[in-house]
Amino acid sequence: MGTPGTLAVINEAGGARARLTRREMVARLLAGAGAGAAWPLAAESHPIHELLRNDVVLDEAEKLGAADWKPAFLSAEQNESLIAIAECIVPGSTKAQANRFIDLLLSVDAAEHKKDFLDSLATFEAESQRRFGSGFPSLEPGRKNMILADVSKGAPKGASTDGAGKESLRLLQDFENLKGWISGAYYSSEMGMRELGWTPDRVFASFPGCEHPEGHH
Repeated sequence: MGTPGTLAVINEAGGARARLTRREMVARLLAGAGAGAAWPLAAESHPIHELLRNDVVLDEAEKLGAADWKPAFLSAEQNESLIAIAECIVPGSTKAQANRFIDLLLSVDAAEHKKDFLDSLATFEAESQRRFGSGFPSLEPGRKNMILADVSKGAPKGASTDGAGKESLRLLQDFENLKGWISGAYYSSEMGMRELGWTPDRVFASFPGCEHPEGHH
């Protein structure tokens, strides 16, 4: 059931029960939750929603495990930044190859969304340099989490919309943009679906609540 390169679905005893492509996994999520359902952690207005309904792109995802894979859109440095940020926001993203899937999606996305994504990455690199004088991938885990935790809070209640308050809002918007891409890529993978409670013999009647393991921002 499936073709070479598809994702193996493993039962608890460790034996292969089925093989599902990314397209089949996304189809199961949509079938269970309905076409208008929100993806976990991604706002309905986020561009990843439309891309995850593009069967041609989803079929291309089966090539992402190639040993000679290279980014189609991101530079090597941008890819490293994405890997580091994604792993902090959703642990396990690296193993799920979320960065590769995001690169594929961005390669066919609108110019506006590409620019927004690169701007958001650049924002975190700039914040990392400002605070610690080093790029985000080079930071120790505690400093990475410190930046993301601070940024995810946004501006304090009652803060001015000028100066520091405006900067906090911009950082939060960039954080939410990246989180949408990363969560969409992760939760449409086998690892992400299993975390949400999916098994080969059932689909979701609705998405489970977003109660993520410790470490998810």
